Amino acid sequence: MTRLLHVKRRSVEPASVLSECEMKLFVQVPCLNEEATLGSVLASIPREIEGVDEIHVLVIDDGSTDRTVEVAREHGVVHFVRHTRNMGLARSFRDGVDYALKHGADIVVNTDGDNQYPQERIGDLVAPLIRGEADIAIGDRQTATIAHFSPFKKLMQGIGSKVVNFAAGTDLPDAASGFRAYSRSSLIRLNVVTQFSYCMETIIQAGNKRLRIASVPISTNAKTRESRLFTNIGQHMVKSGQAISRSYIMFKPHTVFVTLGLLFLVVALVPFVRFLVLTLVGDAGDHIQSLIFGAAMLFGSLLCFALLVIADLLKTNRTLMEDTLERLKEIQYGRPDRAERPTLPASGTVAPASVRTAAARDPQPVRVQEELPPAAIR
Repeated sequence: MTRLLHVKRRSVEPASVLSECEMKLFVQVPCLNEEATLGSVLASIPREIEGVDEIHVLVIDDGSTDRTVEVAREHGVVHFVRHTRNMGLARSFRDGVDYALKHGADIVVNTDGDNQYPQERIGDLVAPLIRGEADIAIGDRQTATIAHFSPFKKLMQGIGSKVVNFAAGTDLPDAASGFRAYSRSSLIRLNVVTQFSYCMETIIQAGNKRLRIASVPISTNAKTRESRLFTNIGQHMVKSGQAISRSYIMFKPHTVFVTLGLLFLVVALVPFVRFLVLTLVGDAGDHIQSLIFGAAMLFGSLLCFALLVIADLLKTNRTLMEDTLERLKEIQYGRPDRAERPTLPASGTVAPASVRTAAARDPQPVRVQEELPPAAIR
């Protein structure tokens, strides 16, 4: 059962438009030394999904030193993005999305190479996007029922989801799940800047950009290994907290700095009022420290309001830059097969600006890629 959680202003292409062209789905699998489990992941990816014309598998090799790539080739994978050294999950996700969009993906599904997620449920995951009901779908692992999660980890997962939901204005039961489906239009609007994990950041961005997010309940497979994203739960909490704080301040600087500024101001007034009262009763001589403390708090308050002005200007600048970046992505990742190809002028003449712009929308080659043969596309 799919649970629709959020409503946005701008929507994906309606089903009537998508039905007029081929729907292309890319399933990307970030890998770091996953030769033991990658075969099971690839074997469980469905070959046919209702409403999808083409299903492609993309393996992102994040500096593996084992037979990860060989295992992928043995299972028929021909799409690869390879890092010469470990770049992290966020960079792997971003490079995979870049590759998929350049190759015409309408939907990008992200799963893991450790076989944690049920790939056979990809059809259910992408269904809300195909129906035009959501821009992003997230698999709800129902963490309270996962046997290998300790009570403390279950508690932290719940608290983490609540914090992310507060920052994003959403109501997701499992914000940390990496089993996700993104529409093409949502990926064009999202920008991953963190180097740790894209999960929290993309939800906060999506919520504040009014993208529609659906939650699809799933069950997880048995644990195969410890997480390589962090060494312990404490490190994960610290890094996640940093990513959440950065994203929240990025979108809601007024909430943060006005609150802090008013708090410092109230704390500053207490010693000032106390000193004033003592002065009126003639006993202010031994309480100069109240003025010093109050002045420090007042300075902190003024600093918060000054930072608010700077943050607001940065927010405005970021909004303009993101709007420009969105348009550049639309040009770079445009789907020329969805519109009539322009007729180029005869040799020796200059193409009109509209023709030159449309021609520039053809997918450009990525740094590391292997093309799928036309006969094996289906």
